[in-house]
Amino acid sequence: MAPREPQPKYLEPLLGVVFDLDGTLVVSQHDFQRMRREIIRLAERNGVMPGHLKVTDPTHKLLEAARAELQADNFPAGLVYRFDAEVTHTIDEIELEALPRTVARSGAEPLLKGLTERGFRVGLLTRSSERFCRAALARTGLAPYFPYLRTRSAPGPAKPSPEALLGLLVEMGVPVSRALFVGDHFIDAQCAVHAGVRFYGVLPEPGEQNPMTAERFLAGGAAAVAKDLNDLAHQLSVAAPIEGVHASS
Repeated sequence: MAPREPQPKYLEPLLGVVFDLDGTLVVSQHDFQRMRREIIRLAERNGVMPGHLKVTDPTHKLLEAARAELQADNFPAGLVYRFDAEVTHTIDEIELEALPRTVARSGAEPLLKGLTERGFRVGLLTRSSERFCRAALARTGLAPYFPYLRTRSAPGPAKPSPEALLGLLVEMGVPVSRALFVGDHFIDAQCAVHAGVRFYGVLPEPGEQNPMTAERFLAGGAAAVAKDLNDLAHQLSVAAPIEGVHASS
């Protein structure tokens, strides 16, 4: 069987492009290992059996597993809410420590400027907190390109729930069939695929602790893979221009 073409042509014009933040548009060197250790510490302090949670699991999986165990053991709802609040506060603080070293990935600003000038609606879907997200966008000069964004601080489901992406697309006024989600992680691909939204993977920068490869992205449902943001900009230039549509409309 012939290998899949990593750069397919579009069958219809795009209207909106949603981006992941960390790793995709900016590099912040978050201490995810510390975040995972803190989630486990707080979970065990609140009643989760020691050894049940693995530090190798992603943060959203750790949180889901901890909540599920507390609820299955009939812990009071107030305790589960307290655990959520403690985790949120702790992760938020660890995130903010990375802000001084957060930089935009090469090509991010020209890519976003080009999409905006061509009339695409641009949105941001991230598991970062609202506080970190807005500060990181301001620090890197990318804030003006995002009239639409959804963080883990927003009410309702968070990424990788497909409902988070679908809700953002509703705010943007973009039909699923005319949307694209761009990310650098497997959970971004999962989110897009489960929402029925076309997905493009962007390979991590050299040195990043991210195991994603072109093969893993394609196996996870990506329609295409870009080696970096400049490559992504080149790939998106094949999309048909959208006449009479503006990001602010």
